[in-house]
Amino acid sequence: MYFTIEKAQKYLSDLANYIYVEQICLESLKHWPEDLAGAHLPEFDDSNWPEFKVGSSWGGRDQTYWFRRKVTIPPEWKGKKAALYLVVGSGESGGIRGAESLAYIDGAPVQGLDVNHWEILLKPEWMEAGEIQLAIKSWSGLQDELRWFTKAALVRINEEAEDFYFRAATMLAAIRMLAENDLTRINLINILNKAINATDFRRPGSAEFYASIAKANEQLRADLAACKAESGRTPTVIAVGHSHIDVAWLWRLKHTREKSSRTFSTVNYLMDQYPEYQFLQSQPQLYEYIKHDYPEIYARIKENIRAGRWEVTGGMWLEADCNVTSGESLVRQFLMGQKFMEEEFGIRSRVLWLPDVFGYSWALPQIIKKSGHEYFMTTKISWNQYNRTPYDTFMWRGIDGTEVLTYFITTTPSPDPDYFTYNGVLDPESVVYSWHHYQQKDINDELLFSFGYGDGGGGPTKQMIETGRRMQEIPGLPQVKFGKAEPFFDRLAARVKGNPRLPVVDGELYLEYHRGTYTSQGRTKRNNRLSEIMLHDVEFFNTLAISKVPGHKYPQDQINENWKTVLRNQFHDVLPGSSIAEVYQDSSAEYAQVLDSSKEHLNAALTALAARVDLPGEKLVVFNSLSWARGGKAVLPWTERLAGKAFVDEDGSLLESRVVETTVARVVEVEVPEIPSFGYKSFRVVDGAEIPGSTDAGPEEAVRITGSTIESPYYRIVLNDAGQITSLFDKQAQREVVPEGMAANVIEAFEDKPMEHDAWDIDIYYREKRYSVQQACEWEVLENGPSRVVLAFTWPFLESTIKQRMIVYANNRRIDFETEVDWHERQILLKAAFPVAVRATKATYE
Repeated sequence: MYFTIEKAQKYLSDLANYIYVEQICLESLKHWPEDLAGAHLPEFDDSNWPEFKVGSSWGGRDQTYWFRRKVTIPPEWKGKKAALYLVVGSGESGGIRGAESLAYIDGAPVQGLDVNHWEILLKPEWMEAGEIQLAIKSWSGLQDELRWFTKAALVRINEEAEDFYFRAATMLAAIRMLAENDLTRINLINILNKAINATDFRRPGSAEFYASIAKANEQLRADLAACKAESGRTPTVIAVGHSHIDVAWLWRLKHTREKSSRTFSTVNYLMDQYPEYQFLQSQPQLYEYIKHDYPEIYARIKENIRAGRWEVTGGMWLEADCNVTSGESLVRQFLMGQKFMEEEFGIRSRVLWLPDVFGYSWALPQIIKKSGHEYFMTTKISWNQYNRTPYDTFMWRGIDGTEVLTYFITTTPSPDPDYFTYNGVLDPESVVYSWHHYQQKDINDELLFSFGYGDGGGGPTKQMIETGRRMQEIPGLPQVKFGKAEPFFDRLAARVKGNPRLPVVDGELYLEYHRGTYTSQGRTKRNNRLSEIMLHDVEFFNTLAISKVPGHKYPQDQINENWKTVLRNQFHDVLPGSSIAEVYQDSSAEYAQVLDSSKEHLNAALTALAARVDLPGEKLVVFNSLSWARGGKAVLPWTERLAGKAFVDEDGSLLESRVVETTVARVVEVEVPEIPSFGYKSFRVVDGAEIPGSTDAGPEEAVRITGSTIESPYYRIVLNDAGQITSLFDKQAQREVVPEGMAANVIEAFEDKPMEHDAWDIDIYYREKRYSVQQACEWEVLENGPSRVVLAFTWPFLESTIKQRMIVYANNRRIDFETEVDWHERQILLKAAFPVAVRATKATYE
């Protein structure tokens, strides 16, 4: 028969218009163009609010509006299926950048409304009451454009027509996925055509019309069941609802708190309607937001967790970057995440759920296992620019040999995808292609399928769940079952245990993409590392203080809050540098708070410990917070008390010291001898005039610059007019370090024109357009021995200025380069190049 598929599509398109038997338009609501506390409550006085006509515009950039009205439900609708149909925020952009709303009924948060969620099923008790108070809190999004409230109506749903529509539409999608000569496809076409022919479209919307739909639906169910019984075994797909919520990205943290409320209220409400629906949510940070902001939603979440329908897993405090984040912070991510889950829900996560992170450190398997996790899931590696990873199920072996069972989700609606997604749409196309692209079919025939709108939240829809139900009836497709991730992984582990064909991947899971995230937003990366170091020192010295100083109190609560702030800003779109500008304004303020409060707690501990050091007179106590002994430069903030002071070791030796004017403050630098690991040394502070020759104190061997050549006990360094090192001869190794004909400390610029994603990407061709800062620079000798040589360089570059201090020491092999850049360029990369005459295939450095 010709055009059977096209015929079915036409009939189903027409049928969609008759699922709603009756519609009562709500022509207007009251509205207010700002957020007001209590506006969701039924008793709230909105008498002075202006009328808003449905079909009108509202909003602008980052605006919150409230809409309210009483809704009367016809008494003859009691006992029937009905809903509110609300299209609140239509706009040009839509999707993750569109308007989003949270609907309240009689004061309780019920469901989110967005471009994918517009229907709110009415509960029987509301139908019985006959009247409800509707309140809608709407956010316009971050586009500078108006939103349109295009539709508000009460609708009554014909359940048979809706059921028939979803069943037949899912069949039609399945038919399109099967091979043309597949016998199952031929049978499905005949069954669907028979059902379509049983419908009576002569008077659409009439009683006879709906009676024919009910009869056709009954026939379709029976024919499908018979066909299914005759079909063979197919792979299984475990469909778990999920909403990936970026804690910050194209929106700020404050917006994420609201996104979570909308998404989670929708999940709770859909669970009321679909008993088989299961949902997974990671990131305790989001749960903590909801606990604080929306206790009613949080209470419903906990009910569904206890009922075994809402799966809490994921492990980390949030889905953190795994490249720049330190090992200690990764451990803290797990510690804080597991602690919250256990205290709040009585659950310990067993699956590390990180679908969207830009690569995974080789250290992770060890941390995963030691944190009580057994499994790891991601899909981001499928975004590789050059090579597809050859395995989707494998053991990932870490740097210490620890192995973790790892699974890559292969969800896609495409026969030839560029990548796989964690934001799956549950439909026949995606289910079939997920199985088609899965690579370990020889050892596993059960897939995990994450479905629901994400990034900006939203989650699964009614349409997805209804389609998932109908796919269970249709032969020829993978068998779809609603389920949870942790039981899936348990079955997978049992299935592949001992199988010699289970691959092993030993090494970093490197993402061949988004390489710019190692450098974008350098200030944020610096603040992260400073905060990590500061919190380590606060914890160590306060621990030492409570063991040595009677009455000292450990600032546990503030430390925990500061760690949460640091962990939050390690989110995989914040720390990598891929968020909007406002996110980094918020981040800078949060880091400043962490560093300021931590400095107070650190100083309190150090002061208490120093007071216990038994040394007469004024003293300087230098602590070493690291696990190895070290000496070097200790920097003291300048005060007038230090004028003319000198510093003396326990054996009476004078320490080298100097007053230095930095770009931000005057400081005193003291060269201290080696301090024991996790220890301290104390030094007497005396008047310099009391010690003959104190101002000339220095090392036994000197360092000097003559012309453009620096001589130290370790190196002979030759500079050119541009401040570059043309020769660096290592006297101990008796070899030249700089390759012949090249120079080190070369300031280089590259045009940064990636094919896509400025914040994320540095593409391979960037090196083809290199610009060296070759012009003669201004340079000045600030210090010329005996203990060190300090040179100051200034380079102009386009509209920017680069300043640098180069420091060569007499008693240290290290050469310091302190560089400050006043940067005013766009789409230009800047680096300092240090080529070395070393032949090696690998290098290790930070």
